Amino acid sequence: MTDVWPGRPFPLGATWDGEGVNFSLFTECAERVELCLFDADGNEERVDLVETTAHNWHGYIPGLGPGVHYGYRVHGPYNPKEGHRFNPAKLLIDPYARAIEGSVDWDAANALPYVPADGSDDSDLEIDDEDSAPAVPRSVVVDNGFDWQGDRPPNVPWSETVIYEAHVKGFTKRHLEVREDLRGTYGGLASEPAIAHLTDLGVTAVELMPVHHIADESFLHDKGLSNYWGYSSIGFFAPHSGYAATGDNGEQVREFKGMVKALHRAGIEVILDVVYNHTAEGNHLGPMLSFKGVDNRSYYRLVPDDPHFYMDFTGTGNSLNVVHPSVLRLITDSLRYWVTECHVDGFRFDLASALARELYDVDRLSAFFDVIHQDPVLSQVKLIAEPWDVGPGGYQVGNFPVLWTEWNGVYRDVVRDFWRGHASAADLAERLAGSSDLYERDGRQPSSSINFVTAHDGFTLADLVSYDGKHNEANLEDNRDGTDDNRSWNHGAEGATDDPEICALRARQQRNLLTTLFLSQGVPMLVGGDEVNRTQGGNNNAWCQDNEISWLDWDLSQDDEALLAFTRRLIALRKAHPVFRRRRFLEGRGDDLPDAWWFRADGRRMTNSGWNNPDERVLGLFLNGRDMPERGRRGEQIVDDSFLVLVNGHYEDVEFTLPATRFGRRWAIELSTADPAGEPGAWEVAARSKVHTVARSVTVLKRTSPA
Repeated sequence: MTDVWPGRPFPLGATWDGEGVNFSLFTECAERVELCLFDADGNEERVDLVETTAHNWHGYIPGLGPGVHYGYRVHGPYNPKEGHRFNPAKLLIDPYARAIEGSVDWDAANALPYVPADGSDDSDLEIDDEDSAPAVPRSVVVDNGFDWQGDRPPNVPWSETVIYEAHVKGFTKRHLEVREDLRGTYGGLASEPAIAHLTDLGVTAVELMPVHHIADESFLHDKGLSNYWGYSSIGFFAPHSGYAATGDNGEQVREFKGMVKALHRAGIEVILDVVYNHTAEGNHLGPMLSFKGVDNRSYYRLVPDDPHFYMDFTGTGNSLNVVHPSVLRLITDSLRYWVTECHVDGFRFDLASALARELYDVDRLSAFFDVIHQDPVLSQVKLIAEPWDVGPGGYQVGNFPVLWTEWNGVYRDVVRDFWRGHASAADLAERLAGSSDLYERDGRQPSSSINFVTAHDGFTLADLVSYDGKHNEANLEDNRDGTDDNRSWNHGAEGATDDPEICALRARQQRNLLTTLFLSQGVPMLVGGDEVNRTQGGNNNAWCQDNEISWLDWDLSQDDEALLAFTRRLIALRKAHPVFRRRRFLEGRGDDLPDAWWFRADGRRMTNSGWNNPDERVLGLFLNGRDMPERGRRGEQIVDDSFLVLVNGHYEDVEFTLPATRFGRRWAIELSTADPAGEPGAWEVAARSKVHTVARSVTVLKRTSPA
């Protein structure tokens, strides 16, 4: 019989102190809690936790150590109409588990808390007494010790940040230069070939798609698919064991930390895409894996007048109850764990509007924001919001508070529309200038805007210029899933084509989109693979495609290599010139020349008639590098080169007349999307000269001789 001491209520979870393990579980409505310990053969021993403090059930077991597998069985009322779903027949994952082994085995046992029956919902169904232990992954006790070897966060300023969105598995799964046993793992991302690609590209941060432990949906299992993207969290403290090369008995934690350390050594920050708005347990018909059985009423937002059902602001069946203080503590404890114990540098919050809902409406002063802003750890890391959810009033681009940056969905839509001929020069100018219309009014800066043209959700860059419509047949939903609002253009043929004119235009359009992205004020985000023409064959919702549809193909063609070289050149240009990444919004004025000046194709200042013309597709921008209010890290004046950006979004070639000599006497070519291999400085022109710009192209000139 295992000896159980009283233990401590905090910290929650399983904590090894070198002599034993303290277990603590929050549940406000339970009547009894059993700790379940498993030996190497899978034999289960149940131990009652009888000590309770502030609704935390706790106990200490001497002699236990890292590697022990455990779970919980929680007793209480099973009354779905009142929001209670306790069922001790179901083994539960510890919400605070630092490691979780394996995945849900949907064929092994019934993980539902009720006996399923066709045509009924669970309010009328009897409680199921089948033991779910064969199906549910075990929680694992871990040793938090790790030799960080003096690891320090890169602390890259927002204005210098270039984000690369990547999937841990998909990034290296097909990379032949990565050791075979490491491909698709944390270790693979930490390998020399993977890091070399990131550093050569010039990015400063990887934004990893969800690495919290994932539980696949049963309906995907039935179709032979899986949740590749991972927006189906069941363990907010545990790195997903499926991405570990070294094992799933706690080794995944050390491997994850080693990945962070390796990226930091290369000067690359690690940002985690986190999903605190919902869990993998789904709606009232979903499985019981953890939170639902620990304390359903506390952990989830239930319909107030019918708590049998869940509030769903996420489209996944449930929403975490951020209003409850213990659930809010779970989230902040998780965030702090990843920063303090795993050294990550920031977070991107999936469907962040769901976290801001105090009662029903999105509330900028919600408890979630208050806690984050007051926390001495979390207030100092990078915070990125996906500023929408699927609930009423959920679209909140531009409305998150200071300290927060946002995925700028308006930027994405306008840039896509402009280059397919559906947005005006005025629309594009607002986005090039940092979206001050969204962020300046409440004291935020251009870095509040995370600019992106593509993301994991939707078309890749190559598909954006190759498909008019989605092609999601592989998802086995008859192509009904995924958005129809793609703002894409196939340029004359749907999908792959050998037509040289279409291929050339598509390639130029990709360069146009990338050039716009990296020359815009704000923080650029590049999706992994867009730099090498990654295609998903027109699938714009590849969330369940854990295969070659989603994985990066590292067998690069000549065209792939050319786009990679051009992308490297763009990022290098941005990093070398602070005029493209200012910390303050452009004002259109300055001591000598304006900091920015917009002009027409005739070299004259853009007038109201041009700004108000919805068919205007031609725009020039002067960026003054000599009159910048920013200071360097040591307080020094920042002085940069000055540039002209000539944007021709028209379907015909355009002759640009350069501005008057007061803006500069001579200008040299820096970059052209119509001539991607052209060398900087290959030709020069004088003020008021004419510059020929190809239809649908961007030309960048650098001043070589000021007025």
